[in-house]
Amino acid sequence: MSVEISVNGEVMTAYLSGELDHHSAAAIRKQIDNSADLNMPSLLVFDFTRVSFMDSSGIGLVMGRYRNLSRRGTKFHITGTSPQIYKVMKLSGISKLATIDEVKGD
Repeated sequence: MSVEISVNGEVMTAYLSGELDHHSAAAIRKQIDNSADLNMPSLLVFDFTRVSFMDSSGIGLVMGRYRNLSRRGTKFHITGTSPQIYKVMKLSGISKLATIDEVKGD
């Protein structure tokens, strides 16, 4: 699992790739938090286009960032989800916290 972070103005995008599980979530969380502390984004975008697998750690990653950054007024957007990840996001209630794009094709 890896993350590439880009910042364009007040928008920070985290491009996730690989398998997002409890083994990789801590390192990803640290990278996103460090970048958010430096850049103070008004919008954080999670791009799941290249994520091949996600367990509940992915939900924790998004919800934890929401808990920390929403206090600063940061908004959240999730894009590039597979049908399975989209379903997990909707069932977890993340759609009440973040805008989630429609799923990409199979």
